[in-house]
Amino acid sequence: MTTRQLTIVDTGAANIHSVAKAVRVAGGDPVVTSSPEQLLSARAAILPGVGANDSVMQSLGANGLPTAIREFANSGRPLLCVCIGMQVLMDESEEGVLPGLGIISGTVKRLGHNTPDESAEPTKIPHMGWNTVRFLQEGAARHPVFQGIPQDTHFYFVHSYHCVPDTQGDVAAETQHGGTVCAAIVRNNIVGTQFHPEKSGRVGIDIYARFIEHAT
Repeated sequence: MTTRQLTIVDTGAANIHSVAKAVRVAGGDPVVTSSPEQLLSARAAILPGVGANDSVMQSLGANGLPTAIREFANSGRPLLCVCIGMQVLMDESEEGVLPGLGIISGTVKRLGHNTPDESAEPTKIPHMGWNTVRFLQEGAARHPVFQGIPQDTHFYFVHSYHCVPDTQGDVAAETQHGGTVCAAIVRNNIVGTQFHPEKSGRVGIDIYARFIEHAT
């Protein structure tokens, strides 16, 4: 195992190879797997994805991955979760009927549920495009993956649902789309982004590079 090797969990979603390419550009050595044993032997892992709650949970379940992901998350080793990869960390989702992984307490809700008032324009769903992101902490207080990123940097989003953690302290960054939306989560060794770093240009590649440095 190389010191810069990252295990990417195959969630059955469409952008696995885009994430692997971004990790490679960032200087990492990506290994895509659907093997629980390979995940549990990893130094660091990424749980990515584009898709719906139930299809991703079914795919993970078919490969025996939910228990392995929970065990890895509880091990203290670095885990980066992207888009639906972050959403399935929650207990449940309005998008489907299958429970999530239950690693972080909370619910995934459809965008627009938090529209400020009835007179506001309807929230465009899916939310697809570039949005500014504001981090809730500054300087050294931020997780290393997010350190040095200017406030209101634009990142690329593609989603119809968003995470609502039970504990506000789990929210690391926010964006605005029909109200305030969780854009990133940090819980100890777990980092999640609702936006797609691999679709966010140089600043997104920098996030993968920081994760590699943090993990190795």
